[in-house]
Amino acid sequence: MTTHQNQNQLFVGSFIYSKNLDELEYLHGAAICVDKEGKIVAVERDCDEQTAIETVFPGLGWSADEVVVSVTKDGQFFFPGFIDTHLHASQYPNVGIFGKSTLLDWLNTYTFPLEASLADPLKARKVYSRVIRKTLSHGTTCAAYYATVDVPSTNLLADLCLAAGQRALVGRVCMDQLSPAYYRDDSPAASLAATRASIAHIEKADPGMRLVRPVITPRFAPSCSAPLMRALGDLAKEMPHLSVQTHISENAGEIALVRELFPMESTGAADDSYAAVYDAFGLLTDRTILAHAVHLSEAEADLIKTRGAKVSHCPCSNSAITSGAARVRWLLGKGIVCGLGTDMSGGYSPSVLEAARLAALVSRHVAMGGDEKAKLSVEEVLYLATKGGAEVVGLEGRVGGFEEDGEEDGNVDVFGWESWGDMVAKWVYNGDDRNTKKVWVKGRLVHERK
Repeated sequence: MTTHQNQNQLFVGSFIYSKNLDELEYLHGAAICVDKEGKIVAVERDCDEQTAIETVFPGLGWSADEVVVSVTKDGQFFFPGFIDTHLHASQYPNVGIFGKSTLLDWLNTYTFPLEASLADPLKARKVYSRVIRKTLSHGTTCAAYYATVDVPSTNLLADLCLAAGQRALVGRVCMDQLSPAYYRDDSPAASLAATRASIAHIEKADPGMRLVRPVITPRFAPSCSAPLMRALGDLAKEMPHLSVQTHISENAGEIALVRELFPMESTGAADDSYAAVYDAFGLLTDRTILAHAVHLSEAEADLIKTRGAKVSHCPCSNSAITSGAARVRWLLGKGIVCGLGTDMSGGYSPSVLEAARLAALVSRHVAMGGDEKAKLSVEEVLYLATKGGAEVVGLEGRVGGFEEDGEEDGNVDVFGWESWGDMVAKWVYNGDDRNTKKVWVKGRLVHERK
């Protein structure tokens, strides 16, 4: 595959992207110029390749023979890269394996043994290489990854993302309780030291964090002791350039466990809610990514909004593990920023496009429960998959528009008489990785379907 790295590029054809939550922008017969650093430097309407060469290139100081040109065919369009705001790279081999267990049983039966096994560097390389390749093939140009408790394994994931050209947040999982003795941190101090070591490696591997960033990752409150939660909250305050990722209110049993483990009198929390526990330890900030948020109370949602924390909606895993149906319209109405997560391997698909259509379907189940306004449109789920996700991972203004692009062609039957809005709807409900012909990150071609 030719990567076109460090080359100026011209993209010509139809461009579709989210203008705002409920509106798509359509640019037909347009040209976009991307420089060697992967930045868009010109967007020209009513401009073909020859016009761009004659009128745009001179102003950029570009020579036509040094520019790589990509042009859409009929029925094809450029679309921003998808942003997966929550997935466990280490669980990829278990995709589709749920059993009949609840969340906590599922962790002990399927998840922890697999994650622990990735201390083997050869196995870890095989798993991580495949998940990166697979997510890129589905147009995921930025992913918020959970790795394992193992520092070398976590560092390897970051290195592989960097080599493949995929934007990523990579987190070493922190947990020192309620997990098998063979797979947990020895102490809060050991967990903090290991987290610092992984952060240092990733920041050294990608100075300036142009593609890959470390992320502070308490797995979820029940797996972290109060001293560990407090230490990670202090670390988040010390390193305000880093995001925090964790889980919240995925199912009723988990919520009850949090109340049992973190009584108000021991944490100083404002109440005994899940969100208040994170807040008490300094882990609920405007850089926090909260996965699931299925069973939040009104007070919790208000607290999350006040702190500026963001939500990763994971409709596939919420359904597969029977956690519940998150009320995304309700969250958006409160002003809480939301994106989409595949949550592999709780979720069965590596595709954010699949997450988008499932978000639409889950919203209809919420509507059937009596809230007719809960339904999400095609435009809205695509916004969550791109610009919403960009804000969730702290990359708003940098990705989610045309900093990263994918191209459609394949599994959708287009007859030629559909409107562009109808074609996009067909793509959302029928498309898969076969529709993603090429994927670029920062101007580098990182996936091409032959």
